[in-house]
Amino acid sequence: MANLTRLPGRAEHHWTWQERAACRNLGTDRFFHPAGERGEDRTDREEAAKEVCALCPVQVECLRHALRTQEPYGVWGGLTEAERRALYTRVAS
Repeated sequence: MANLTRLPGRAEHHWTWQERAACRNLGTDRFFHPAGERGEDRTDREEAAKEVCALCPVQVECLRHALRTQEPYGVWGGLTEAERRALYTRVAS
């Protein structure tokens, strides 16, 4: 029989913040770019995503998750992938 006392325990606290996210029922189109998107279209989409993030009650938790897991794509916590990469670079140097 397995020794269950050695299991790490419940972990929903790592993701329950997502249930309160302003983007929860909006779909992904606003937050993740389609292949080949560039220029003004990309800027407009990212700004629309950031507007949602700005009003989100869990923006900090979302950004913390994206930074901790190094999310490679999309707008998370109000930052684009390029903005997050710039943060990683500054922290690493």
